[in-house]
Amino acid sequence: MKTLKYLPFLLLGFNILSCSGKGDNDTTTNPVSPQGPVDKHWAFETTPVWADEFDNTGLPDNTKWGYDIGGGGWGNNELEYYTNSADNAAVANGKLTITARKEVKENRNYTSARLVTKGKGDFLYGRFEIKAKLPAGKGTWPAIWMLPTDWAYGDWPKSGEIDIMEHVGYDQDVIHISAHTEAYYFRINTQKTSVKKIQNASTEYHVYRMDWTPYALRGYIDDQLIFEFINEGKGYKVWPFDKKFHLLLNLAVGGDWGGAQGMDESIYPVSMDVDYVRVYKMIEK
Repeated sequence: MKTLKYLPFLLLGFNILSCSGKGDNDTTTNPVSPQGPVDKHWAFETTPVWADEFDNTGLPDNTKWGYDIGGGGWGNNELEYYTNSADNAAVANGKLTITARKEVKENRNYTSARLVTKGKGDFLYGRFEIKAKLPAGKGTWPAIWMLPTDWAYGDWPKSGEIDIMEHVGYDQDVIHISAHTEAYYFRINTQKTSVKKIQNASTEYHVYRMDWTPYALRGYIDDQLIFEFINEGKGYKVWPFDKKFHLLLNLAVGGDWGGAQGMDESIYPVSMDVDYVRVYKMIEK
């Protein structure tokens, strides 16, 4: 789920040089290729450091979730207006339901919700596990994803984006797991992406997970490894994932990707259900 905003800060890259010599007159310098961190095979705590089991009734817990509100396309020509209304995001029967509706609001013909944990759940590394059932129908574009909290390296995509799950309704049951950086992102067709077709994405719950360590991003569906992006050690343009990120849950309508094969206006209202969101702290080594 792409987004374009915030002003950039500059980070200067550097080259690592090594010097070797057998005598005082040997001043040869040889450049050494950057190396990423060693995989320490980090584990994660078994009790969540942050979680929402959606056991309340009514609006989502405001100590854990805020909202992005508004229309304007969100950088992707999306058609919805995001609200903070219970008509678009509500908790009942042990689940969060995000609902897109066909209704006019602020010159938009659809409403939906985009929940964020920014300022209420910001994380550097960890295991992120979300159990969800996705909407069906041409024109839907649900996402479970992460954005940087402070945009330390600049505006999108310089500070990075982590997509734990994306799905477009015209390509039923096909799940995308991706990461975007300045060097690797979709507009220059270099994005790091894995795609997996699973059964019954819109009729059954599946567990979408991202394990984020200093070494790699690893994405899973129902505990099966689908995606791996290893830190190459080449600075923020390749790996901006050393700063805090927060979670987003949203259901977009239409847009450059979601609406690429048209809209089925007969499906609304349509929903994404979330059974739980759990974040487990990485155990330092």
